[in-house]
Amino acid sequence: MDNKKLFRLATAVFWLFVLALVAMDTASTGGVRVEPPPVALGSGQAASGGHSSGR
Repeated sequence: MDNKKLFRLATAVFWLFVLALVAMDTASTGGVRVEPPPVALGSGQAASGGHSSGR
């Protein structure tokens, strides 16, 4: 087996493993998880409490 075939095999195994993990994660969740966006710059109201609200 030459290096090119070995690389293709390793790449295919890796992506099949990733897809299997995504499928298992999707199957194990009860439904859609509603989560806030990771970065919400300038959206919504300003905080009304806490140390960074300025109030």
